[in-house]
Amino acid sequence: MGGLQMGRSVVGYGVHGDKGEGHTQSSFYQVHWYVYPVIYWLELLTDFVCLEKQSFDVGWITELDPLWNADELSFILNPEAVLFGNPLAQAACAADCATTSAGFSLDSLFWCGGCQGSIYPFTGNNAAHNGGVQSSLLMVQRMMAKLHRELLLFGTSYQRGVSLSLCEKYPLPIIKKSQYKTQMTYPRPTTRGPMACNPLGRTEVIWGSGREFPYKGEDFGYLIWRKRNCCAI
Repeated sequence: MGGLQMGRSVVGYGVHGDKGEGHTQSSFYQVHWYVYPVIYWLELLTDFVCLEKQSFDVGWITELDPLWNADELSFILNPEAVLFGNPLAQAACAADCATTSAGFSLDSLFWCGGCQGSIYPFTGNNAAHNGGVQSSLLMVQRMMAKLHRELLLFGTSYQRGVSLSLCEKYPLPIIKKSQYKTQMTYPRPTTRGPMACNPLGRTEVIWGSGREFPYKGEDFGYLIWRKRNCCAI
């Protein structure tokens, strides 16, 4: 982006370590969200009404967001988090992990981040850190869920019972996970193979090997792909 580095991270950085006798690893990540309509810029499709004709913009920086740092304070945005902080609700996420790894994520399990963990709460704290790729993917899902709750991201694909979903954007306070895919761009971009672009929650074990390494490989960047239905009339 012209050689200008904004902060230490593209998606974020985490510090994790052992806590007590349980040796549970935890981490905290900051997230920078950029508006980046790459297909429109590269003119891969011309005269197409569905393209987002926007310029580059900084959509969100969590260093300036007090809700991102504190689980208790984020309760303002996601009070329903109390319903999902139990073993039964989290056990259901195993089904989301399996379904997503084989195809697409289950929108009905909106509190699950698939194989990466729980989308709630909408903060940068990850109490189950299994690696930088896993944690950064989870932070991407949490950021998108947070932006949907704040009505900064909209529904753009078909939603049953919503008449506008075929032709227009519509408010969607609960994220529709099947609407999105992620593609790693940093530190090692994924550009080939069936795992180059993955739905939210798909396991990173298959493709994530060697994509986290000391110093330059501790930050992560992802390109977000979004499905959009539109009416060309």
